[in-house]
Parts: sequence; structure tokens; C-alpha cells
Amino acid sequence: MSVSKVENSEYSDYRSPLATRYASKEMRYNFSEQHKFSTWRKLWVYLAKAEMELGLAITPEQIAEMESHINDIDFDAAAAEEKATRHDVMAHVHVFGGQCSTAAPIIHLGATSCYVGDNTDLIILRNGFDILLPKLANVLYRLAKFSMDYRELPTLGFTHLQPAQLTTVGKRASLWLHDLLMDERALRRTRDDLKFRGVKGTTGTQASFLQLFNGDGGKVKQLDRLVTKMAGFEKHYAVTGQTYSRKVDVECLNALSSLGSTVHKVCSDIRLLANMKEIEEPFETTQIGSSAMPYKRNPMRSERCCSIARHLMTLSNNALHNAATQWLERTLDDSANRRITLSEAFLSADVILMTLQNITEGLVVYPKVIARHVAQELPFMTAENVIMAMVKAGGDRQVCHEKIRVLSHEAGAQVKQHGRDNDLVERIKNDRYFAPILDQLDEILDPSTFVGRAPEQVVEFLVEEVYPILNNYKGLLGGHVELTI
Repeated sequence: MSVSKVENSEYSDYRSPLATRYASKEMRYNFSEQHKFSTWRKLWVYLAKAEMELGLAITPEQIAEMESHINDIDFDAAAAEEKATRHDVMAHVHVFGGQCSTAAPIIHLGATSCYVGDNTDLIILRNGFDILLPKLANVLYRLAKFSMDYRELPTLGFTHLQPAQLTTVGKRASLWLHDLLMDERALRRTRDDLKFRGVKGTTGTQASFLQLFNGDGGKVKQLDRLVTKMAGFEKHYAVTGQTYSRKVDVECLNALSSLGSTVHKVCSDIRLLANMKEIEEPFETTQIGSSAMPYKRNPMRSERCCSIARHLMTLSNNALHNAATQWLERTLDDSANRRITLSEAFLSADVILMTLQNITEGLVVYPKVIARHVAQELPFMTAENVIMAMVKAGGDRQVCHEKIRVLSHEAGAQVKQHGRDNDLVERIKNDRYFAPILDQLDEILDPSTFVGRAPEQVVEFLVEEVYPILNNYKGLLGGHVELTI
């Protein structure tokens, strides 16, 4: 292919996989240039409206002119202006003013760049959480149903990735739910804590606006309140430097990174269970697991979640460093970093939540495989119950303990050295010492008697903690996610 053909190809420039391959349309738009710069223009309109209301010489005609050009942005002209001025906000002020000849003199009146930059970021952050929270709620909704449906199905519990006491499939899923519920609370709290930067001027003192209103501090305070309301916020930050505190970004990214750790844990568990053939993520009839091994059923969606979650988990460090290195009222070394970090954090969270919802919509459980694994380990776990039954039947605990110990080691050797099934139960049945309790063995070996209060715990947890949260999302639950890849 010739160089000219490569240069003209739509695929010749780098494009972020988060935007082109994974994230949703609504989250991509939230961080788009169109949304960003049209929001800048809206903020200039809000400022002009509030200044007019408070007595500055601004006319309704100027406001109307600005409003008529909110969305028709000439990006090429703005790029040319920025190249000349090396200043993105002034580039857009010039381009907007070129479209609004009457309003040009009052655009950005009294404001600093962070008036549009920071306030737009806060709007975008809030929108991002509004997009994510219903998606997280739908994952909670799917897992809540899964937990309830399988609350009584016994399965091997694992500690240190070694077989431990039994739990249930639903109880294990409730552990996933528990952490995701913490994430819902963290995201919602962070979203609700967001305030508006408002109208604060170049170093946060509002000096320029005080001059515009001839020293009337009451009008400056009212200006801050009016613009905040117009932008859809109830409150603005009481004090700022030139920017809102970058600790706000830390709180946002900490919540998102924490969500990443939860999703990584959940999907790692699913991958382990898929290896044991107990639970699988959805697998399409035409899906190919491996280019070389046709039989493969790889948990690729869970693997994707883990992969992107790891990226998300690292991004909180950027926010921490940005907050730590803001000198005095502000420096600009956070700007380029934030352009990348904030968008990638929300896009990454968007991807993993959509993918996890798709996974939880179609989780496949294999009860017979689970029962087989339980049967392989349960005989060892019933030793104490066998001893207690023998004692009740008149046996000596120490004698019974020694009998079980010897038989257990013999059965273990069959499993480990010869690859055979666990035959401890058969050995007990064939030992005349245990004759007094042989008619009780089926009851003693019933897996459902080894799960404790797991089924009840699931129901209590769902009723007391999960369902009340899901009630906050009525009308937003039950949709389906279809993945194109």
C-alpha cells in the first residue's frame, strides 16, 4: 500500500480502544469534544444571563445570539486559533465571538479559563456517575437474582484455594454482591458530594467580579449562586484557588479504582470456577475459543474485565500525584494528565460494568459437576460428624478418631497416589466397627447439612441491604447488554 493511501485511511491515526472498541456511546459522548465545548458555550451563556440579571450592560439579544450558536462549533477554526495563541480557552472565545458579533464583547466577561474548564469537568464527572450508577445497579440486580436462585445449592468453599467447608453457590455470589454494594454507595456518595466551582476569578478571590459590580460583594455572591443553579448544581465550593481542589478528582478516581478491584475479584472467581467447569460465562454458539484448539471455551469476557480493571486501578495514582503537586493557587502540570486520566477512568468503568452485566445475565451453572466435586471432598469433612454419631451410639471417641484417621489417610493415598475417587465412605461401610451408624451415613453425608446458615444469610442480606438499594433504581433495571466483541 502506498504512503498516500495509508495517510488517507480512516485507520491511519491512533484511536483509543476504550472509545473505538469497548465503551458505550453515551460515555463516549460525555467525554467528546462536542460535549465539552458546547458546555463551555453554555457556561458563557449562564454567566452572561446572571450578569445581565444583576444589572450589567448585557442585552437579551446578545444572549439569544450566543444561545443560537451553542452547538455549531467550528473545530478547524478553533484548532487554528489554538495553534496561534497556544491557549485553548481563548481560541474558543475567539471562534465563538466570530459567530456572535453582537455578543463578542461580553463573552467570558470577568472569567478565567478555569471558569469554563473546571466547571465543565465537574458537569462531565457528574454525568459520568449518572451513566455508571444504573449500570452498576443492573449488575446488582442480576447477581441478586442469581444469589437467590442458588442460595441452597451446596458447593465447595475454598480457603488458600484449597477445599474448605461447604458454602452455597448463592452465598458465594452474595460476597460479590456485598463488595459491589459498597461500590454503589461509594460512587453515589462521590457523585452527590460533587459541587460546582462556580464564579471565582483568577485566584479564587472573585476580585474581577467585585470590580465589575463596583465593589458590591452581595451581587458577586448572588452571581455565584445564580450560575451554579443554572448549571444544575445545588451547591458550589465555598473556597477555591484558580481551580477546584484536585482532591475532588482523587475522590472520584478512588471510587472508580475501587470498583475496578471488585470487578477484578469477581471475574477472577468466575475464571477459576470456569476452570473447574462449575460455572461458565455466556458462550455463543458461533464463538471461537482458540484459533488452534477448537474445543476451548475461554472465559474471555471475564478476562477482558480483569484486563481493563487493572488499568482502571492504576489511574487513581495519577489523581493523587496531581493533587499533591498543585503549587499554591495552581499549576498547569495537571492539565494534560487530567485530559487522559479522567476520561479513561470513566470509560474503563463503563466497559467493565457493561461486560459484567452481560456475564451475569448469562451465567451457566453445572450442578452435577459441583456435586461431584463436593462428593470428592465431603467424606473428609464428615469425620467429626461420624465420630459424634459413634459416640452417641456408645463408641469411644478416641478409638473412633484413630479409626477415621487411618481410613482417611488410606483414602487420601488412593486419590493422590493413584488418581482414584475418594473411597472413605466405602471404607467406613466395610469396617464392622461402624456398623451401629451405617443406617445414618446418608444423612451424615447430606451436603445440605454442611452449609450452615448460608441460605438464610443470602435471603437476609438481599432483603435488608440489596433490595432497598435497588428500589432507588426503579424503572432502570432489567435491560440487556449485547456485546459486539
